[in-house]
Amino acid sequence: MRVALVSARTVHHEDATERDARLGRLASLLVERAHDVTVFCRSWWEGEHATFERDDVEYRAVANGRSDRWAGARLISALREFGPDVVHVAGAYPALGLGARVATLLGAPVVTEYYDPPARRRLHRWAAGASDAVVVPSELVGTAVRAAGLAADDVTRIPNAVEMDRVRAVSADPNAGDIVYSRALDGDANLESLLLALAEFREYDWTATVVGDGPERAAYERQASDLRIADRVDFVGERPLDERLALFRGAHVYAQTALRTSFATDLLRALACGCVGVVEYHVNSAAHELVEREERGFLSTSDEELVDCLVRSTRVDRETVNERFADYDETAFLERYLDLYRDVGAVS
Repeated sequence: MRVALVSARTVHHEDATERDARLGRLASLLVERAHDVTVFCRSWWEGEHATFERDDVEYRAVANGRSDRWAGARLISALREFGPDVVHVAGAYPALGLGARVATLLGAPVVTEYYDPPARRRLHRWAAGASDAVVVPSELVGTAVRAAGLAADDVTRIPNAVEMDRVRAVSADPNAGDIVYSRALDGDANLESLLLALAEFREYDWTATVVGDGPERAAYERQASDLRIADRVDFVGERPLDERLALFRGAHVYAQTALRTSFATDLLRALACGCVGVVEYHVNSAAHELVEREERGFLSTSDEELVDCLVRSTRVDRETVNERFADYDETAFLERYLDLYRDVGAVS
């Protein structure tokens, strides 16, 4: 199958987001399955050449800057030259979605993916109206897409993947805290909720590990000190995936308190690593979707409930690997996309 992935940004751009990482992993998995993949994007490589290949994925520049008004026209020409069986467009860039539709009027279906709740509604509606299918990672985003009038009820939810082979292979980190938190420490991190709960939880014998870095890290470290729990909370900064998985394997509880997330990928990984999931509900976060039906998960709606959830989690036995989350494995992730491509008429 010839797959065109259309996204102005990629995992190779600076400050790549989780949305970029998801499409990058999809491209890699498609190539591993012997599909022909070209990513149409802003250039991120050095030099003036229009194409660049890395790990058997071809990247083709259709935009050169943040506001390239001719990107849609370049995309039309590039897609017609490529001749895709399916065009998969990141919904964050509706102008490119419209260009994709124009380019494929003679055949190839268009799949539009919204990783985050959409913003500019009018332009997004025009682009979504040209789609044969709409994909979201969570019910939270699906609800926002439908509320914006961008799709009917048949939105396809494809959750992010968990790397089960790596989960099974990694050894538990013996220095992991009993409770682990993992996220960029920015304005939406809301780590203060967890720190306040841990201070109330002080009569228990616990340690905590905070994974991640960001502009709020120093403030959170000061808060831990002010609450007199700094000696029990280890801020370890950013860590590569295998090191995070090792920390999750060594922990008992994974706490998710962030105010905003379209899909809580590290929470999913921690659950697969056997952690008990403790999630504080927030209206702009999809994290609760992973634990509300999970027997090893607790959901709180207030700071007081968060303390109670932490207490209750101590009564749940430790696990190493939770095989129930194999349904989220990368193989299942890829198959969901391939089934969708075939459903909308892509011919392999």
